[in-house]
Amino acid sequence: MEQENQQFFAMLQRMRYINRWGLMRNTIKENIAEHSLDTAMIAHGLGIIGNTYFHKKIDAERLAVLALFHDTTEIITGDMPTPIKYFAPEIKKAYKDVERYAGQQLLSTLPEEMKGEYESLLIEQKEEKDYWKYVKAADKISALIKCVEELAMGNDDFVKAKQSTEAAVRALKCEEADYFLEHFLPAYSLTLDEQA
Repeated sequence: MEQENQQFFAMLQRMRYINRWGLMRNTIKENIAEHSLDTAMIAHGLGIIGNTYFHKKIDAERLAVLALFHDTTEIITGDMPTPIKYFAPEIKKAYKDVERYAGQQLLSTLPEEMKGEYESLLIEQKEEKDYWKYVKAADKISALIKCVEELAMGNDDFVKAKQSTEAAVRALKCEEADYFLEHFLPAYSLTLDEQA
């Protein structure tokens, strides 16, 4: 095995160095490793909510793994702020192309025999587009939780971000995400004593 094919896991370790919310004043810094774990837990929860309350047959574990890897390309691209990423359709498409290229770059750091196992985690596949919708919902819910936490710390920089992020979650028209907002999101505003 050549040396250049052994960098994949070391590259993933670098997720902790990519900070999110670069345009915002943050009370608590958040990197993409932390965000990916939160997103994975939420995505798993959305799958369980779908199966439990809406009688679906969602592979919640698959959702969790997709979510865990959903921002790995940012190791190469960095975190592009949402207002820029979605400013215009041309920018959104160009950024998707850059993400796809970054996914290919990460795949190239794996031995040939392992690439097939990771390709669908690093590059969205059409046959899993329904699952990626749940990952997107979980990603946005994670961002909404960040806004709630920052506002609880008195950081008014997140007022508009909370409004726009909550609107973005609701615009997805995902019944599992709506259920999460109604039943689980309020607890994020409670203190530890209030939660116990």
